[in-house]
Parts: sequence; C-alpha cells; structure tokens
Amino acid sequence: MNTNILDKKVQEFININLNSDITKLILKGSPFENISIQELSNQIIGKQKSKNKLPHWFATKNIYYPVKISIEQTSSEVSAKYKASLVSGKNLIDITGGFGVDAFYFSKIFDKVTHAEINEELSEIVTYNYNQLSIKNVQTVADNGLDFLKKTTEKFDCIYIDPSRRSDIKGKVFLLKDCLPNVPENIDFLFTKSDTILIKNSPMLDITATLNELKFVKEIHIVAVNNEVKELLFLLKKDTKAKIEIKTHNALKNSVQCFDFKFAKEHKTTYSLPANYLYEPNAAILKSGGFNEITNQYDVKKLHQHSHLYTSEELILNFPGRTFKIEEVYPYNKKKLKKKLTILKANITTRNFPKTVAQIRVETKLKDGGDSYLFFTTNSNNELIVVNCTKTS
Repeated sequence: MNTNILDKKVQEFININLNSDITKLILKGSPFENISIQELSNQIIGKQKSKNKLPHWFATKNIYYPVKISIEQTSSEVSAKYKASLVSGKNLIDITGGFGVDAFYFSKIFDKVTHAEINEELSEIVTYNYNQLSIKNVQTVADNGLDFLKKTTEKFDCIYIDPSRRSDIKGKVFLLKDCLPNVPENIDFLFTKSDTILIKNSPMLDITATLNELKFVKEIHIVAVNNEVKELLFLLKKDTKAKIEIKTHNALKNSVQCFDFKFAKEHKTTYSLPANYLYEPNAAILKSGGFNEITNQYDVKKLHQHSHLYTSEELILNFPGRTFKIEEVYPYNKKKLKKKLTILKANITTRNFPKTVAQIRVETKLKDGGDSYLFFTTNSNNELIVVNCTKTS
C-alpha cells in the first residue's frame, strides 16, 4: 500500500481524471515522483468501478482502491445489504474477507465482526478504509480465515464464506468442492465454530449439485440486480430438519420482486395456448427452477413444459417478471413470417426454440429495439410459434 497516493494533490489528480482515457493517461506517465502511473491508473479504475457498485465508497474521501480484480469480485452494496438482513447475533466472522464490503454491512447488524483476509496488502487496505468509513467494530486479520478459525477458541453466531475458484481449476466452476476454501470438506469443522453458516456462491453453480455437497441447508436465496443474477446464498442452520425454502430477490431501480417457495415440492401445472397476456419470470426465478410453482401462486398457465413462459386471460398485477399484452400469434414459418412482420425493429427473445436470436435477426432483417416484443417459442401442442407483444405499462 503506497500511502503517497493519499496525498491531497494526488487525490485531486485521481478525481480530475475519473473520465479520462486510461490508455492515453498511462502514455503520459506519472506526474508524481513516488507513485507510478500504473498505481495511479489502478486507483482511477477502482474508483470508476465503484461509482455504481459501491456508491458509499465512491462518495467517501481518500478511499484506497486495491487491484481491479478485488473490486470486480466484491459484492455490490445492494447485495451486501441483502445478505446482512439474513443473519443476526453478536459476533460474525467473514473468513474470505476480500475488499470488505460484506463485512462492512454485517457490522451494522453484529456487535463485532472479524474480517480475515489472506492477502496482507488487501487486509491493510481494508483496515485503512474502515477508518475512513468510521467503522470501529470490525477486527481485520491478515490470515487464512480457515486457519484462523482453527487457532481461535472463540465461537461465532455466524460464519460467512465467499469461496473463490481454485487457481488450478480452469474454466467455469459448477461445484463447491472446486472452490477455496473447500467448504464440503470442512463443513463438520465449521459447525463446531458456529451453528449458522452463510455461503455466497457464483450464479454459475448448480443448485441441486451444491445441495448434495452440503448439509443442514435451511434457505437458498437467489439475488438478482436489475434482472441479472449476482449471487446464490446458502443459509445453513445446524441440525435443521425443516424443508428448504427458496427465496428469490430481484432488486430493480424502483422496486423489488420477491418469489418464495419450498424446494423439491412437487406441483402439477396447467398449460394453455397464448391468451391475452404473456409473462416472462425474472432471472432469479428462472435460476431457481420454480417453474411449476408459478402457476400455483398466480392465476396463469404455462405455454409448454420447457418454454417457461406463461399466459392469462386477465391481466395479473405485480407478476415477478415482465408482462406483455399479446397482439398476435403466428405459426413459425420462415418465408411467411417476413411478410407478416411490417416492423423494422423488435426486441426478440427465444424460449424453447431451435434457433438463436442472432439467426432470427438474419432471417427477419429486424434490428434491435422499438416497441414490439417477439417471443419465439413452442406451445403446448409442440408447435413453433411467434408471439407478437407490446409491454404493459
């Protein structure tokens, strides 16, 4: 951590150049003797990335930013606030501390929070930033969190873990055992240190596969921001025997969409050809797999077992996803479709359809955008169809 970066003139330079071209800035070199242009550009990039993701950090003077990957991998403030609402108690330990955003919000709920981070420089940066943010009840420890747990005699009301992909595993990771720390391998030990464990996982992880790796899962939370799934959260309670609850949370600009159900509860569903309205569940629900549950909680019917689109005669208010008025339904025919579509632009979505959006755009010559929404899908008669819609207000 280069403390020269905290000099008033250096901070002014960083703020002035927040919208500058980083490549051109690097070519000019550093105007400061004890700071490299790489260090300066890293601070600028870090602050740029924090503007929307970490507005509290962005607005606080003299925040020191770590390398870019630490900002990219950290939770957003929206997600961190949500996590903090799931647990409570007097003391919590975050054994994979990172940039400290999650621990910051846990500190609003718990009397004491321990932030363990194996990277000594990152731990130093977090310690400094907590002082800038006026956080007094977080203890920072520059140590492997799992090792720290093994050494301490303290028990905690909650252990929080954000496992990272192992460096020797290439490509996308779908199993928790392929991450560090290896939670499944250490689960019995972790339960000797706390009765409550909260695990943040990548949206790429398969929910059923992860459940097979864990024990005592009480709740699974699927957190989306603006219809993009950001995190899967597994809340574990020692010795719980209750049925697992799935809770989906989609934070939009001016509202929040929530949809909850019991995991693995068998529900029959009903099917229908497109009626007057079409519904597309939000990304969190699509990740949850609660497709049949939707027809049990809302007066809608499914278009097809694998289409994951729904329809109704009457408008359903507050559906957790996008709602459309159906204007027309066409059988899918490549040649006839071009004649039927008199528009130049359309928003195209495919669900359970053999062609991609890109292929359809080549066929139809339709540009992206406009007020028309075309859903290319399969109906309950196993026919390929195009549902032409407009968005409801």
